[in-house]
Amino acid sequence: MISNKSVKKYKLVIFDWDGTVMDSITKIVNCIRSSAVALNIVPPSDEVIKSIIGMSLEKAIDVLFPDNAAQHQALISGYKYQYSVDTTPTPVFANVASVLNTLKEQGIILAVATGKGRGGLERLLEQSQLRHFFSATRTSDEAQSKPSPDMLYQLLEELGISANDAVMIGDTQIDMTMAKAAGMDRIGVTMGVHNAQQLNKLSPVATVDNYLQLQHVLIG
Repeated sequence: MISNKSVKKYKLVIFDWDGTVMDSITKIVNCIRSSAVALNIVPPSDEVIKSIIGMSLEKAIDVLFPDNAAQHQALISGYKYQYSVDTTPTPVFANVASVLNTLKEQGIILAVATGKGRGGLERLLEQSQLRHFFSATRTSDEAQSKPSPDMLYQLLEELGISANDAVMIGDTQIDMTMAKAAGMDRIGVTMGVHNAQQLNKLSPVATVDNYLQLQHVLIG
């Protein structure tokens, strides 16, 4: 755990989903690869695919397959199909529910800002049984894709919280860039795409390796 400065008490904690709440990176990579292979397109490397996680699916496909514009819609449809049939486990990370519960008991408002589409998030909120912890959620269907700060601005407005009283939790430089653009503090988690060294390039107030460390940073 790296804490770069003393962390204040926040009224609102906003979580990314993939790689932050749920261990879904491997499944996402597998599904992007499979959707490309099914169309006889050579897929990018796993590391390149990981670099777009957090973006909307449409933007991710644009970035990953710039030379296959005519097949972008087929790649998007193929990804959604592969995600529905791929059996790679996607558990939530250890201690997620207990830490969310502790934060909520402290009176902290919790929200989600994710590159997933609305349908995908709704399904996973049900499957994970975490829906009741979150007062608001934003997906790529309702806001500009990360790293635009649009979804953070929307959440702040809906919940009546200023950026100074909120913090973004995420596993990618995309999450950190989004929060920085919104003038919001950010905490990196190393369970997903990027390591502490990569996350710290965007000046988070802390980087943590697990949820118990996150709880310690947020409430001591």
